Amino acid sequence: MALENFLKRPLASDDKYSRGVVGFVTGSQNFAGAALLGITAAMRTGIGMVRYLGPESVSNLILQTRPEIVLQDGKVQAWVVGSGVSPEDAEQAERILAIAKTDALIVVDAGALQIIDFEKTAATCVLTPHAGEAAKFLNSLGHAISREQIESEPVEHALLIASLTKQTVLLKGNQTVVARNGKSFQFAPAPAVLATAGSGDVLAGIVGALLASNAQEITAGTADLFEVVLAGVELQALAASKAAQSSTVVALDIAEAVGQVVAGIQ
Repeated sequence: MALENFLKRPLASDDKYSRGVVGFVTGSQNFAGAALLGITAAMRTGIGMVRYLGPESVSNLILQTRPEIVLQDGKVQAWVVGSGVSPEDAEQAERILAIAKTDALIVVDAGALQIIDFEKTAATCVLTPHAGEAAKFLNSLGHAISREQIESEPVEHALLIASLTKQTVLLKGNQTVVARNGKSFQFAPAPAVLATAGSGDVLAGIVGALLASNAQEITAGTADLFEVVLAGVELQALAASKAAQSSTVVALDIAEAVGQVVAGIQ
């Protein structure tokens, strides 16, 4: 299915809840920007509301740029967790583990890959490692695999992680791979400008927002989770290309360009 099938045009009958609510447990004192990047990207997809749970210092930073953010727990259709979070961050880890005990839709990024026990979680997860994180994750499960091996055979290793976790895997790279239930899709080479710090945080935010806005259909089985994740990767690539038309590109440019791409499609 094409990207436009998962972008929801606002209707007169909509409110902020029906347009989708995505929650974030991301960022830390050392990596506060990870939270801001993901949240901005999610907002620009056209989501109805974004909630943020995290350190006060990160919350204050986000509010300076994104005053629309809601800094309290509540109704959420999907979560993004782990971007900019260390597995040793006890406060954020506790929040992530609590979410993983529910039947939520969760984008599991960066540090959260080492926090969630995928054998025990009740959630439906989309794991979003790059090759280095994938190697670390597989080694933690007893598979001695290097980053270089994953980069040389990304499809094989994305399928392996999907099989081991029984979840969907989005393995980031020059040719990103999405894998689930023995099925995989490898994208053509991505725009080179995506090779910039924070672009993975942007992608996590985009995918989380699409999960939230399509949560009812995913739960009902009328939307394919695999296809929604593919749409998120496509949207990020289009946003990167849009941003590159007018400037050199940093991750926040990609996040902001998401809105231009969505407006052009809707």
